[in-house]
Amino acid sequence: MKLRPYVIVGCIALFVILISRCTGRKEGTADPRGNTFAAATSCADCHKAVYDSYATTAHAKSSAIASAATVKGYFDAPDNVFHFAGQTDVVMEKEGDDLFQIMKTGGTPQAKYPFDIVFGSGRKAQTFLYWKNDQYFQLPISWFVPANGWANSPGFPAGHPKFDRIVPATCFGCHSSMVSVKEEVSGLKITDKFARREMIAGIDCQRCHGPAADHVDFHKANPAEKTARFIARMDTLSRIQRLDACALCHSGLKPMVRPAFEFKPGNRLEDFIIATVPFPQKPSQLDVHGNQMQLLAASKCFLQSQTMNCSTCHNPHVTERTSMQTFSQRCMNCHQPETPQFCKHTGQPSAILQQNCIDCHMPSLPSGSITMLTNGQQSPTPDSVRTHLIDVYEVMKGKLH
Repeated sequence: MKLRPYVIVGCIALFVILISRCTGRKEGTADPRGNTFAAATSCADCHKAVYDSYATTAHAKSSAIASAATVKGYFDAPDNVFHFAGQTDVVMEKEGDDLFQIMKTGGTPQAKYPFDIVFGSGRKAQTFLYWKNDQYFQLPISWFVPANGWANSPGFPAGHPKFDRIVPATCFGCHSSMVSVKEEVSGLKITDKFARREMIAGIDCQRCHGPAADHVDFHKANPAEKTARFIARMDTLSRIQRLDACALCHSGLKPMVRPAFEFKPGNRLEDFIIATVPFPQKPSQLDVHGNQMQLLAASKCFLQSQTMNCSTCHNPHVTERTSMQTFSQRCMNCHQPETPQFCKHTGQPSAILQQNCIDCHMPSLPSGSITMLTNGQQSPTPDSVRTHLIDVYEVMKGKLH
């Protein structure tokens, strides 16, 4: 049978359409996590205001490829030197576009290590990783914002620089959206093997909202549809599902049975971590760093509510950390003036109390696990973290209540 020319043309067109549907997403996405993930910038097409606002947050800046633009701190003398006991120094230096920590003894270079990865937004501190032989190691000198200077990295020895602390993939699980890593098994030992500088920096939209390729494709094809489709809608998740999504990274460091990168909104936290340490009898004994979920869960506000979750107080799409009034107004949703639930401090009028509940009931407290030893110090300075145990605290010279 002889095919007519228009039939042939039609078949070719249909073939092209089918091929484009099969391969277009793969070619159109720059996301190394796979075809179920949308291109990083596609969220901005429909959610530009939220996308741009979120880009300024600490979550979005929780990690970065190291460069002069992303690394805080001084690289010019004399502020680029950290002194250890004796004649050992670590000097931060630039060579072209590359940054290094160089160990020197008596001014003579002994070893040289590059800045490869930045952990931390720079709001309080940054610490740095270098790559060698398919592994990442933490550099001994970090940047400590409260001191406006270089400091010994948390937990490192005070007497000498340490360059051999291995950084596992679990650290990237809460500081990035993807890292190129493979597990190498030798007997009972499992080693993470990384490709150098191959990661998606920061916590991006799809870490919290799930893979979005189908969502993007659908809404581009159906622009009139305003109900979000093929994406995790936070308002449809249960309270525990919302809490678990945040608790993955805000409930302390625990052994993982599945990589954090596999967690999707709606998953159960217990399917990913092993709770090895029982909850303390006194929640106040928990360190303020990293245990936000446990501290919140022990608070009366949380225990007396059926709905309270992290987003009750936090809008993760914007930077609000300096606005105590913003958070305090959210407290007023349950603690209205002229009700028994309102603050009982009699030293200030209610109009003043409504401006800042936070500094009294969720004060910044020193962390015992994150401390920094700066130049010339004999004892380390703790990082201060706002506690999530909502309570009545002694501040300044006396009790408030």
